[in-house]
Amino acid sequence: MSKIKNLEEVKLIRYSAAKLGRKFVFTNGCFDILHVGHLRSLSEAKKLGDILTVAINSDESLKSLKKLSQPVTVEAERAELLAGLTCVDYVVVFDAPTADGIILELKPDICAKGTDYTEQSVPERETILSFGGAIAITGDPKAHSTKDIISKIKSRI
Repeated sequence: MSKIKNLEEVKLIRYSAAKLGRKFVFTNGCFDILHVGHLRSLSEAKKLGDILTVAINSDESLKSLKKLSQPVTVEAERAELLAGLTCVDYVVVFDAPTADGIILELKPDICAKGTDYTEQSVPERETILSFGGAIAITGDPKAHSTKDIISKIKSRI
């Protein structure tokens, strides 16, 4: 059974989790080049609940969000990489610059973000708090980034 789901499937999973009293944790991001900082943040997020769902930006939303002509890794491959992590239960692709819409659809118990944010700076903060969701900052200090990896690769070519 694939961990990669569409929004309707994840909504059913969320509904079932709520009925069973299981804690639903949500996080989102680009995950253009998966690195150890992502893994640490996701592993810590998983420990906060029973089900971890990761929403990734579609290729189209990444192009506008990051002002890129094309992401380094296409959405299907980013989803597959994340689905391969044992700490990730489900992956869903969303097509918007922020996750406000999908968060409102799912109403997760906890929304986790990496340490490049604070609880006050999470872009979807007001949306999360509007239905009583909690915000958690997960992972190690921001010592890893996709931008740094790309710079390192460029410097060695």
